[in-house]
Amino acid sequence: MNAEELGLPRSRQANERLHALVPGGAHTYAKGDDQYPENLAPVISHGRGAHVWDVDGNRYVEYGSGLRSVSLGHAHPRVTEAVRRELDRGSNFVRPSIVEVDAAERFLATVPTAEMVKFAKNGSDATTAAVRLARAATGRPRVAVCADHPFFSVDDWFIGTTPMSAGIPAATNELTVAFPYGDLAATEELLARHEGEVACLILEPATHTEPPPGYLAGLRELADRHGCVLVFDEMITGFRWSEAGAQGLYGVVPDLSTFGKALGNGFAVAALAGRRELMELGGLRHSGDRVFLLSTTHGAETHALAAAMAVQGTYVEEGVTARLHALGDRLAAGVREAAASMGVGDHVVVRGRASNLVFATLDENGQPSQRYRTLFLRQLLAGGVLAPSFVVSSALGDADLDHTVDVVAEACAVYRKALDAADPTPWMAGRPVKPVFRRLV
Repeated sequence: MNAEELGLPRSRQANERLHALVPGGAHTYAKGDDQYPENLAPVISHGRGAHVWDVDGNRYVEYGSGLRSVSLGHAHPRVTEAVRRELDRGSNFVRPSIVEVDAAERFLATVPTAEMVKFAKNGSDATTAAVRLARAATGRPRVAVCADHPFFSVDDWFIGTTPMSAGIPAATNELTVAFPYGDLAATEELLARHEGEVACLILEPATHTEPPPGYLAGLRELADRHGCVLVFDEMITGFRWSEAGAQGLYGVVPDLSTFGKALGNGFAVAALAGRRELMELGGLRHSGDRVFLLSTTHGAETHALAAAMAVQGTYVEEGVTARLHALGDRLAAGVREAAASMGVGDHVVVRGRASNLVFATLDENGQPSQRYRTLFLRQLLAGGVLAPSFVVSSALGDADLDHTVDVVAEACAVYRKALDAADPTPWMAGRPVKPVFRRLV
C-alpha cells in the first residue's frame, strides 16, 4: 500500500470531531495530528502487545507507545490482572489504602538511592513539587533547567521558557535560568553569577547522548558546593536505563528524582522520590514551615499503584531493561544498514541509547528537516509502521523488527529520490509536520 491508498477516512472524521471538542485535537500536544503528515494521523481503536489498530481497521507496529510510557506492550497480562484485582476492591477512599504502603515499599526497594516517595498522576506535578521543595529547603527563588532537554513540566516555571509562553507573566520567566548539558564550566559560571539565588539544578541525567565522563558527578559536586538541590528528571530514563533509572546505572545520587512514563505501563502514575531530610518537609514530622508538596485526589488510586508494582516486578524478574536494549540494538543496526544501502545513511540517522532510540531526518545540506520527516513518516505509515520515534517496547518480536526494517528500506528509497531532486514536496502530499513547541499555530 502506498501513502495515497492509505486514506484513513474514519480517522479523518474522528480527527475533525476531536478538533471540534478538544483544543488541539488531542489531550497531549505531542499526539496532535500536526505531528503527522496531512490526512495521515490515525486515530487508535485498540492495541495489544507491540501492535495498534486504527478506527479504519489498519494494523501498525507501534514505537514510542504512549509517549514512551507503554514499555511492556499494550494490555500486558500481568499488569492488567493486577489492575483488575484492585478494581473489584475499590479505587479511592477517604483514608490511605494498604496498597499505598505496599507500593511505596516496592518503589523504594527498586530505587534504593531514594529514602521516601510520594505518588502523583503525571510527571509535571512531580517535577513542580521537586522545584517547590527545593525552593522551600534553600529559601532561594531561581530554578536552573538544562537547556538541552525538551520538556520538564506544563507549569509556568518551565513553559515560560518555551516558544509557547503565552499567558505566563514575565516575572515568572525571569526566575528560570538555563545551563547547557555536559558543560560543567558554564554551569559553574551560571551558579556564580546567581550566587545564593539558585534553588535547584534540574535535568534529565541522560537522553539521546551518554553523559560525558565525570559530568554527573561534577554536577553533584557543584550542587553541594553552591548549596542547591540536584534534581534528576527520570521520566524517560527510569526503567529504560535501569530499574533504578540513570542514577542506578551511573552511580550518582540526586537529592530528588522524578519518575513516570514506564512506571505504570500506560496507567497514570508518577513519583517524586528523594532524601528524607527534603521529602519530610512536605510531611508532618518536622518543626518548620509546611510545604504543600503533592496533594491530589487521584494520586494514589489503587489500580494505578497496583499497575506500578506489577511493572516493577516484571522488570526485575524478567530482565526487561536488558531486553529493551537488545531489541533497540537490533533495530538500530537494521535501520542504519537499510539507510546506507539506499544511499541515505547520512540523512536518516538513528540516535540515542538502544532503549530510547530517536531518528533525525536531514536534508540535502545535512540540516534537520520537517519536510523530509513528513516524507519519511508517510512512507512508514503506508507500510504499517507507526513511529514518531524508534523507542521500543519489550513486546516487539523478531518479525516486527524485520518488517520495520523492510519498510524503512522502502521509505529510504523514496527519500533518495527526494534528495536527488533536492525537493521532497512531491512526496509530502500536504503541509509539513510541525514541532510541538512553536509560538504560532
